[in-house]
Amino acid sequence: MIVSIITLGCRVNQYESDAMKELLISAGHAVSDDPSEADVCIVNTCTVTNIADRKSRQMLSKAHRLNEKAKIIAAGCWAQREPEQAALLEGVDAVVGSADRGGIVKVVESLFADENANKKRILAGDIMLEKKFEELSAVREGRTRAYLKIQDGCNKFCTYCAIPFARGRLRSRSIASMRAEAEKLNAEGYAEVVLTGIHLMSYGVDFKDGTNIVDAVNCFHGLDGIKRIRFGSLEPHLMTDEIISALSKEKRICRQFHLSLQSGSNTVLERMNRGYTVEEYERICNSLRAAFGADTAITTDIIAGFPGETISEHRETIEFIKRINLAKGHIFPFSVRSGTKAEKMPDQLTNAEKSRRAGELIAEAKRLERAFISAYIGSDVEVLIEKCEGGNSFGCTDNYIKVEINKELPPNTIAAVKINDIKEESDGELSLLSNSVG
Repeated sequence: MIVSIITLGCRVNQYESDAMKELLISAGHAVSDDPSEADVCIVNTCTVTNIADRKSRQMLSKAHRLNEKAKIIAAGCWAQREPEQAALLEGVDAVVGSADRGGIVKVVESLFADENANKKRILAGDIMLEKKFEELSAVREGRTRAYLKIQDGCNKFCTYCAIPFARGRLRSRSIASMRAEAEKLNAEGYAEVVLTGIHLMSYGVDFKDGTNIVDAVNCFHGLDGIKRIRFGSLEPHLMTDEIISALSKEKRICRQFHLSLQSGSNTVLERMNRGYTVEEYERICNSLRAAFGADTAITTDIIAGFPGETISEHRETIEFIKRINLAKGHIFPFSVRSGTKAEKMPDQLTNAEKSRRAGELIAEAKRLERAFISAYIGSDVEVLIEKCEGGNSFGCTDNYIKVEINKELPPNTIAAVKINDIKEESDGELSLLSNSVG
């Protein structure tokens, strides 16, 4: 049969969607990007914000409208948190949540069994009971960059976050499994591997034997075909000087660290239950730059307008991202998540005020990003070539700056180029331009 998968949300969701595609193809099913021609449509949902919840519901309804004959499966984080709501949507035949992606073939095939005709099924169990990491095949982006999921779940329970309720407790991938996947990716010729997870810096904590993110990186020893190792989002509270020093010995680690900040005010961080102070965060930034180089890119996420956030606390965040020379920021207005402690906190800000503060942070983050990128004009950089279009090549530096080169170069190779200018797209995305290849 033909199966279509629609993915919302983060890179981990995309990883799992691609893994489901691999399983379905291996079982003899066809996978299509067009839900209108599918026998089954899986919508892998997201619940990080209220907007994500709404988009998840809308996408499930849209999939049904596009193809009323198709069986619809609600999967992923929103489906896990709100399985009954998902099942009530017109056209939804099954709800599988955010666990047991490895069983997706059985679920898909069971939809056509006679006993399940016209019967809605909620298959999402209690995610908090999941104890074992579900090992799925590594996922490829083109033929250059591969994503390797090494961890799932979160034990942190920040006061604003619904993800632990959608993903469950911390579960880590075994070293043996990780090494086997790394060897496979090396043999297949991928130049860059990105380690991903829900709470990546907690990798190995559940093993209770001292295993940590350094051990995950050590799985790549001797696999010389892999030229770059990149991290997904990292939580700062576990980033010690000892770990930074150990990581710096692996020269393939990319000089870009996405350290989730959320606020530059200590009082807001305390209300968020983040577990670190701005002074500790700044120390980590300084340690990373000392270990990996002054042009190491620090990127982050920030929530604007957390409950009770004063104008002074908001200004503290703006001043803090200036002080740490942020390379890029993803800014989000605070979104109330049902079931979290922040939902009941006093002094909730209006949507208009949250949007206004987000706008100020976005403007400052964009100014900092432009300054960071502009410093490379006239410099030589190394670019991993990812694709060629219209006579130009496109790729990224190791500190994750996009580069456009006015020459076709072989994908999956690293090229030395001189930067001549910067380019801004209509959506505000910035990149470097080069017309000189070394």
